[in-house]
Amino acid sequence: MKKKVYLITGAAGFIGFHLSKELLNKNCEVIGIDNLNDYYDTKLKMSRLEVLNKYKNFTFEKIDIKEKNKIDTIFEKYSPEFVVNLAAQAGVRHSIENPYAYVDSNLIGFINILEACRQYPVKHLLYASSSSVYGGNSKVPFSTDDNVDHPVSLYAATKKSNELLAHSYSHLYGIPTTGLRFFTVYGPFGRPDMAYFSFTKNIFEGKSIKVFNEGKMERDFTYIDDIVEAVSKLIDIIPEKNDSWTEDLGINSSFAPYKVYNIGNNQPESLMKFINILENKIGTEADKELVGMQNGDVKRTYADTSDLERTINFKPQTSLDYGLEKFVEWYKDYYEEGN
Repeated sequence: MKKKVYLITGAAGFIGFHLSKELLNKNCEVIGIDNLNDYYDTKLKMSRLEVLNKYKNFTFEKIDIKEKNKIDTIFEKYSPEFVVNLAAQAGVRHSIENPYAYVDSNLIGFINILEACRQYPVKHLLYASSSSVYGGNSKVPFSTDDNVDHPVSLYAATKKSNELLAHSYSHLYGIPTTGLRFFTVYGPFGRPDMAYFSFTKNIFEGKSIKVFNEGKMERDFTYIDDIVEAVSKLIDIIPEKNDSWTEDLGINSSFAPYKVYNIGNNQPESLMKFINILENKIGTEADKELVGMQNGDVKRTYADTSDLERTINFKPQTSLDYGLEKFVEWYKDYYEEGN
């Protein structure tokens, strides 16, 4: 029987790497693409690729999703049935300094993926959105039926735009699309631009760490294994259109084959508790520099995952204690090997 073909964009990225590995272990055929940009250490991206390249059922193509002709060529060559778009310019703070990088990747790049799915029909397109779309919302937990029209960063605005673009393509061309609102993902092989990674690096190097808003923040920290399990289960849950849809059914349902899910731990933790657990796992107390709130940041994230639980009977629930222990173990092993 012919293997299902999965196209994972951003395959050398944090989530893309772990999702690719999960699918490869299930004997799926995975086509991974990535532009290997230098937003953070490319050596880490190459290390992830080294792991993936050991699988015979993995193929890698170095491509930027903003290059339409190259994306079309990939779709024509490999005929993927399932596409998971995880390629994006990430980072809330970076979007304030480099807005055009976000337009290129998160808007133009995403349109190229949508157009390719239209020209070379796929069974299901899933794409990374973000908890940042909830912006200035004060009602918690954040529900996918909440209005998300008040982004507080360009990054958040591009992710909201992705959801709108996906809906229009789902309606116009019948492309089933699923948006994945990720909540503060962490774990082994993570992103160096994330706070937990830079905290760990600085603590090991004896440097101080900057604690924004003087630590008065809460995040719905979500361990990478939970993210991967949820996404891999959602791949086969293909949205269907609902011709009898009305607004009364909620904004997260539609007349189009379109759906959005929160993927978070459903349990916000204080930043100071997070730092204390990290200190405990490293065995060193951090020198904390308490600073003000950063532009584009929010004080709290909190995922309502009831829709996810109903659909796939799964709820992320890995504890911070376990997740940070696994991350610190990986960090020590990886950097002790001279990476």
